[in-house]
Amino acid sequence: MHARGRLAGAIMSITMLGGLGAVALPGAASATEPAQNYLVFYKDGGRDAAQRAAEAAGGTIQGRDDKLGYLVVRASDPEKIGADPSVVGVTLDRPIGKAAGAPAASAARPVDHAAGGAARRAPGGDPLSDRQWDMKMIGATPTGSYAKTRGSHKVLVGVIDTGVDGKHPDIAPNFNRALSRNFVIDQPTDENGKQLDGPCEHKGCKDPADVDDDGHGTHVASTIGSPINGLGVGGVAPDVSLVNLRAGTDSGFFFLKPTMDALEYAADVGVDVVNMSFYVDPWTFNCAANPGDTTRESLEQRGILEGMRRAVKYARAHGVTMISAIGNEGLDLGKPKTDASSPDYPKGHEKKRTIDNTCLNVPAELDGVISVSSVGPSGRKAPYSDYGVEQTDIAAPGGDMFDSGTGLQGASREILAAAPENVMRAKGLIDAAGKPKTSSVIRECHDGKCAYYQYMEGTSMAAPHVTGVAALIIGRFGKPGKGGLQMDPAQVERLLYATATPKGCPTPRTHRYGTGETQLCEGPGAKNGFFGHGLVDAARAATVSP
Repeated sequence: MHARGRLAGAIMSITMLGGLGAVALPGAASATEPAQNYLVFYKDGGRDAAQRAAEAAGGTIQGRDDKLGYLVVRASDPEKIGADPSVVGVTLDRPIGKAAGAPAASAARPVDHAAGGAARRAPGGDPLSDRQWDMKMIGATPTGSYAKTRGSHKVLVGVIDTGVDGKHPDIAPNFNRALSRNFVIDQPTDENGKQLDGPCEHKGCKDPADVDDDGHGTHVASTIGSPINGLGVGGVAPDVSLVNLRAGTDSGFFFLKPTMDALEYAADVGVDVVNMSFYVDPWTFNCAANPGDTTRESLEQRGILEGMRRAVKYARAHGVTMISAIGNEGLDLGKPKTDASSPDYPKGHEKKRTIDNTCLNVPAELDGVISVSSVGPSGRKAPYSDYGVEQTDIAAPGGDMFDSGTGLQGASREILAAAPENVMRAKGLIDAAGKPKTSSVIRECHDGKCAYYQYMEGTSMAAPHVTGVAALIIGRFGKPGKGGLQMDPAQVERLLYATATPKGCPTPRTHRYGTGETQLCEGPGAKNGFFGHGLVDAARAATVSP
């Protein structure tokens, strides 16, 4: 689930210098405050002035990124640097995002299938495709889009997430190891000495680029592009190339810099479309000038907004289509009133503050990013999914545990996709012999080869369906270019919306869920706050004319 604090951040013009060190809380500077690394964003043409300001404040330049317009400065007084007119934002270089998977409770709920063992093969599909109601909903089936196009290995799909298990049998055939990168270093403990990522598994605490110690990124990658190979599940675009752009640590936190670096790297190597099932922390909503925030807090949020805007602009200008999960708080993002979950890192320092629509959740609310809301198996908007007339661009199946009336029960109302065996073991979801201990995990074996799959729900699960359809469009209409194929993101976006199945607001527009939540859908059928331009449709995208 795409929760607050969440999964996915991202990653290269410059190498991060030095460790994170102790993380200072946003607030007033103190005389004994240690020097730390800050990202100093400067105005166009303001690099030299910003450097002088940083040095005048006692800072030292650790690096710079001329493409996105920032310096990496080691300093102890960011407010003094931020006071210079050449500077537009100053953000501490620290973890700022957290992964979001399925609600923990879902693992214990009863479902309508037995855990483990081989499943019956659906005609023309992979063994577990009969459990993929989501693929049926969008027409990604043997008689739908698969019959027309399954994508192309020339299409590079970047997964900015917690990592991708490149050795998973239902990922490996489409995994592009050569281009995959891990841009983060795991942190065993936080600055307070509490466990964060736990013991490091690899030298230097840097995992290989084919490892996922969380499971979220592998699930996302599987939905996009698991191959049709006689094992497990099939993805929306089963013939594309999957590129791991890991930005999340084992605990699911992300750095702002790796997030920007991921987008910059994707642009530079010719990645065609990226999936961003995350939001940038520590602020759920980033406010450029909130009266209730300190000077340092405002500088940090302005830096996040400016940095992500520049990274998105750079990537889009280089042919990268960007898809984002909209969020899982059940909020109308066009009418936010309070934010009680920020800053969510370090843990325990959240505060309640009044906000308005000038405060943005990023990347979902940034121009140039396609934001995806989530629906359950009946097609209703999931109660957890954020929404908003300005914010929602398109809808896709993401699962809804409480969506009854479809014949599905429990976890089978969620999205089934690949899961790393190491994560299943670490979380105690399988026993020593490898047998699933919960019905939310499936072990599927074929010709002596076994793999694991897990049910999850959230807008994090909805976004990759749209990413997969975007990959199909690029495979059909992209022209030879860097990385293989290239296509103007504006054209990809146009065709995504043109092929979506229109879906108007429910009647009555004020929808009351069984959970007790009440949400108001606004806007016309052609573009509304629940479903945007409609439900993504792989079958229509496979046959549409350019």
